[in-house]
Amino acid sequence: MVEFRGFRVAAITAVSLFALASGAHAQVTLNVVTAGDQNMVDYVIDFLGPKFEAKNPGVKVRAIGTGPGDAGSQAVFEKLKAQKSQASWDVDVAVVHQFISGPMLKEDLLAKYTGQIASGALATRDSAKNALGANVEGYVIPMFNSQVAVAYNPDMVKEPPTTYQQLAEWAKANPKKFGYNGIKGGMSGVGFVTGWMYAFAPSGLAITTGYDANAKAGWKDALASLKDFNKNATITPGNAGTLDMLGRGEIAMGPVWVDMFYSWMADGKLNPNTKLVLLGPGMPGQPMYYTLPAKATHKDLALKFIDFAASPEIQAEGIVKRFNWYPGIDAQHVQKALDQKTWNKLFTDVTPADLATKGKTFPVAAHLKEIQESYEASVTQ
Repeated sequence: MVEFRGFRVAAITAVSLFALASGAHAQVTLNVVTAGDQNMVDYVIDFLGPKFEAKNPGVKVRAIGTGPGDAGSQAVFEKLKAQKSQASWDVDVAVVHQFISGPMLKEDLLAKYTGQIASGALATRDSAKNALGANVEGYVIPMFNSQVAVAYNPDMVKEPPTTYQQLAEWAKANPKKFGYNGIKGGMSGVGFVTGWMYAFAPSGLAITTGYDANAKAGWKDALASLKDFNKNATITPGNAGTLDMLGRGEIAMGPVWVDMFYSWMADGKLNPNTKLVLLGPGMPGQPMYYTLPAKATHKDLALKFIDFAASPEIQAEGIVKRFNWYPGIDAQHVQKALDQKTWNKLFTDVTPADLATKGKTFPVAAHLKEIQESYEASVTQ
């Protein structure tokens, strides 16, 4: 399984944190178990938990971190699977990476819940329904959507391409001014390559919904055109490397994670005029999910917590303002809860309509692996 880009490294192990969950003193303790790095735990401890507790006297929200990356989500999976035969489980809400939600559903570890809360109707993007080919509709609400887009310097790019086909033509006319990290050093490059396959391979976006053993056989021309494209591209050292070269004017365009882009902008590392564009037919992103374990001890309270966490006001203040992430619910629902400056920063270049039509998921896990292997074999050689 490919390892997705994580957060800061968590300081407490999964075992010790699960042990801490038994030490609650409040009338009711809601255990929120989250994969990801320490900022995911801190978000619940410092922001989400206190706000929920204020609205629900007698409730204590306990954040339990399982660690960064795929391993953190795998730890949640193993914890729930180990309790499968028990009448109730000590995990009330689980926040996990996209890749593990399909296996969790297959093992009957999740409850279908989104139709029972108001916020469930506010998340309609592909990422709320499809998790690397697994149909998770009804079982998840994205906590946030982290998106790959193309950043460009408008001083160097007067008419930015809006599709992969236009980009291919632009790169020929402007050699070495587009840069990306291939498939090494970060998922922004993998996201760009995946979008290329969506645009030029006969299988197109079908590889996001199911595995087709015959799809790979039709990728030859798309990979050949990408190899030709690379002759006019600059290969960067990684996610940060693309942003660094963009900031120094060594390249004019390149794929980036949107949240990283805005962090670099805020730190003054990029030309303040730098903009974003989401290429058609689409570029992938990755969410983390709020899920409801099938035998959560405090199911009703867990539903209330997820509904609160996914509400427009909390998504606006916690997800958009604090982290520069796109909201897990559809963007138009948070607009009224955001000041105009924040809204314009995040949604002027890439609009909610762009996200709805061109914000795609990564493909089925097996196809994603095949894309990376095919790139190594056919594009880098």
